Amino acid sequence: QVQLVESGGGLVQPGGSLRLSCAASGSSFSMYVMGWYRQAPGKQRELVARISNTGSTIYSDSVKGRFTISRDNYKKTVYLQMNSLKPEDTAVYYCNRAAVPDSLMVSWGQGTQVTISS
Repeated sequence: QVQLVESGGGLVQPGGSLRLSCAASGSSFSMYVMGWYRQAPGKQRELVARISNTGSTIYSDSVKGRFTISRDNYKKTVYLQMNSLKPEDTAVYYCNRAAVPDSLMVSWGQGTQVTISS
């Protein structure tokens, strides 16, 4: 059973950068398509970036050109480099499997809070 632990969030001024990490346990991690999701107050959780087991990436229009997802299968870790941050990026960020039915998702971790404010 894969478990996920997100870290790296914080309070940053607009235009700043953060790098999020998602550490996974379990032997199947390298086979999974992984994604970074976010949930802002009062909004539904949304997928912002995903990466295949071979490194192919897809981004939502809202973060394209500013965020970069990557993975290290040896370390069982997924990263999200976030640049040119905007106040509307404020949310709790989570990682999980992507491109699978909800029934195959891993139990959600605690997420990491990202707050963009001056």
